[in-house]
Amino acid sequence: MEWIDTHCHLDEESFTQDCAETIQRAVDAGVTTMLAVGITLESSRRVVELAGRYPNVFAVVGLHPNYVSTAKPGDWEQIVELMRAPKVVAIGETGLDKYWDYAPLELQTEYFHRHVELSRQLDLPFVVHCREAEPETLAVLAKHAEQGPLRGVMHSFCGSAEIASQCLKMGMYLSIAGMVTFKKNDSMRELVAGLPLDRLLVETDSPYLAPTPFRGKRNEPAHVRLTAACLAESRGVSKDEIAAATTRNARELFRLPQPPEA
Repeated sequence: MEWIDTHCHLDEESFTQDCAETIQRAVDAGVTTMLAVGITLESSRRVVELAGRYPNVFAVVGLHPNYVSTAKPGDWEQIVELMRAPKVVAIGETGLDKYWDYAPLELQTEYFHRHVELSRQLDLPFVVHCREAEPETLAVLAKHAEQGPLRGVMHSFCGSAEIASQCLKMGMYLSIAGMVTFKKNDSMRELVAGLPLDRLLVETDSPYLAPTPFRGKRNEPAHVRLTAACLAESRGVSKDEIAAATTRNARELFRLPQPPEA
């Protein structure tokens, strides 16, 4: 089975000492491709560097909504330049976050629009972070969907069936993370069981959101198969079917090449 971790933060400090070993563990577990996601200019530079160093790693660059208030003059222009670097396959993560009070919602919204507009200009998909800001996030997406179907993904999706339906109608993919494995998350398992398989992705959001039985510990890309196994069980299908579908979906959305030979 082949897996693709569509969202991880390999440049985080917790991976500083064993990044190469972490990537190798993932490859050994069948995770042939990892998308390392930037959250600031400095972070985006690091994921581009990681993508250049490791054949199984690709980069996603952008400014996370929680950090747009700390962006310095010229940071956005440098982000735009980074998007043209080799192995950059998407823009983000962008979006809206009302859980943390790190940046004014107006500024987050401005940068959200910038990322999605640039997505169309560069013909790259975009990655959306949404935390306790579903109505506002849907409003931004709907505005851009007026120009045609969107090419993006709701990262670590944990919204309602209605929100999922609206995102799907606009062309979005939904990425499932480790929260689906948590013991008391029956409602989410019921939701993912009914989502269209051709629009689902899997991710770790490493080093965060470690799935059961590693909840509370450092997450890493190798664990994406545990989330996928829960997804398969919830849908009553084999892990092979989930692996094939989510890998195919990721390759189509991010236009990923076939994995390098082992």
